[in-house]
Amino acid sequence: MRQLIIRAALFAVLMVSSLTGAYAQTQHTPYSPTVLAAAENSGKPYLLDFYASWCSTCRAQDKVLGELQAEDAKYLAIEIIRVDWDDPASKTIIKANKIPRRSTLVIFSGRKELGRVVAQTSKAKIRDLLELGL
Repeated sequence: MRQLIIRAALFAVLMVSSLTGAYAQTQHTPYSPTVLAAAENSGKPYLLDFYASWCSTCRAQDKVLGELQAEDAKYLAIEIIRVDWDDPASKTIIKANKIPRRSTLVIFSGRKELGRVVAQTSKAKIRDLLELGL
């Protein structure tokens, strides 16, 4: 009986973890024109993450980005700038970069776009995108 209780408790913990989105926290910087200008002038690659808190695809991408950063520190060298899809101040950057929808990831070096993925949650595809900046 005790083993059954322990197994049930372990199962409950695992279920709660998966439902609450417990995963490696993605390191990101909130977007502002100043942050973007600094990234453009840094000489380092950066990723624009067009994100909405209510978007399940965005959350899935965030999970993958966090996992990649946790698995390999080289991905921490790519600054992730999170652009809030719902913030009216973000509309200019969304339009300027022709972003079709939230859950779009775009990697840059300076002002040059190196690649993008739209609504993609495949770990391999997101890893390939990040590799363009390294």
